[in-house]
Amino acid sequence: MTRPDYVFHAGERAVQDRTGVPAEYRERAARAIRAEMPPQHQAFFESLPALFVGLRDMQGRPWATVCPLPTGAQATPTRLIAHTYPVLTDPLGLDLRPGSKAAVLGLDFATRRRNRVNGVITAATKNVLSIDVEQSYGNCPKYIRTRDIRPPATSFPPDAGKRVAIDDVTAQRIISSADTFFIATYAEDGADVSHRGGMPGVLRLNADGSLSFPDYAGNRYYNTLGNIEVCGRAGLFIPDFATGEALLLTGRARIDWSRARAAEFERAERVVDIQPEDVWHTRLPNADVTLPLTRSQFMSSTPPDRSVKGRSLLLWSSVLDTGSTLKRYVCCGRPKLLCAFPRGAPTYP
Repeated sequence: MTRPDYVFHAGERAVQDRTGVPAEYRERAARAIRAEMPPQHQAFFESLPALFVGLRDMQGRPWATVCPLPTGAQATPTRLIAHTYPVLTDPLGLDLRPGSKAAVLGLDFATRRRNRVNGVITAATKNVLSIDVEQSYGNCPKYIRTRDIRPPATSFPPDAGKRVAIDDVTAQRIISSADTFFIATYAEDGADVSHRGGMPGVLRLNADGSLSFPDYAGNRYYNTLGNIEVCGRAGLFIPDFATGEALLLTGRARIDWSRARAAEFERAERVVDIQPEDVWHTRLPNADVTLPLTRSQFMSSTPPDRSVKGRSLLLWSSVLDTGSTLKRYVCCGRPKLLCAFPRGAPTYP
């Protein structure tokens, strides 16, 4: 049997203790985290047009960024190879040396399926990023908006961006309109990158320049919160799907456990605050498309009926989640929750 203390580090276990995660669930969760990618995960990663990655820079700070995949990726049980470089690699000073830790999130927005790989970099050139798998596991589709993403036609220059202030007008616009972002964190023995989603406004810019977002009920692994608990840092990748822009930032992070703060966000269980130290703006491969948005059933408020006409991140094209069916799914450790899957989509994580 895989013991939870072999899989979850001290910070993750501390958050699990604080939130009352039972021992039997931790044991099941530990068994779900594999040392190799199963065949369906390999095929999944090879089918994606982009990978979201979590890396540290040469100063040890975490960054979340994206690897567009114009020529795809290769996956084996023990290795994931992306034929590209992460966006803003050079300006951010990302540490791609062999032996450095890396986290990868694969997300198919059309089916809301997501899988993760945490591992160690074995090689990095201008055309290849190779990561040996240490952990492989899936996540449920909660809080993911349905969109359709297509591969960019060309590779993206790894240095195309500029440093901005958090109160820059463009930065404020991207933050205020965000319904999706990605968060990178780390612990001594590894890195992590995770998706966060909700309604526009889920990410708040405060008067003091800090950012806040709610932490909702999830898979109860507490990878992100556990890393923040022990290391106190986080990096965000915030895409603007209407314009093809993105904001990348890194800074100090803390968890606010108070009920008063959680009450500021509907259905929140706690709040994460980030004080940005370095903020970058970039524009990604894009095209003119229409973007109808659909929401996860777990999002609280009904979004406005709107389609966005504009320049779109990573060649997004239109999709409507009109063929959803509800299926019973063991989601976030709680059986009997109903999750929506597009008709014909696989129901495994």
